[in-house]
Amino acid sequence: MANLTVMWTESVREVFPHAGFRGPAEASDIVEAERRLGRVLPADLKQLLSESDGVLGHSRVGTVWSLDEIVEQNLRFWSDETFAELYMSFDALLFFGDNGGGDQFAFVRKPQRPDVFVWEHESDSRRWVANDLRDYLRRSLRVGGDDWYQP
Repeated sequence: MANLTVMWTESVREVFPHAGFRGPAEASDIVEAERRLGRVLPADLKQLLSESDGVLGHSRVGTVWSLDEIVEQNLRFWSDETFAELYMSFDALLFFGDNGGGDQFAFVRKPQRPDVFVWEHESDSRRWVANDLRDYLRRSLRVGGDDWYQP
């Protein structure tokens, strides 16, 4: 598995050499996170987290959150009663990063697919922005700025 995860770090550095990395998430922590979430994390995300527990992009934005933040943010989005009154359900999404300005990035879990979508907090819109995690990292880290995904 180490060879696969090295590819993630190398891919990120090729696009944005100044990306920030953390120590790896432990396999047992990933298993515990999946238990708490009641969902299996996408394989690519697990591989990335097993090398670096998150990726900091331009302006130190949480391009990929730490495992702890992924768990906490998703549990909050799925259970917050205020959110339930203001927004469409987040049950089909698994959030894993943000743009630093309030918009969040997520995998669609129901139906399960590798695509990445953005949730725009001001309009509650959800739309496609990348084919998969690798495409998301390339797009978000290449451009910089918090609105790289805007049409």
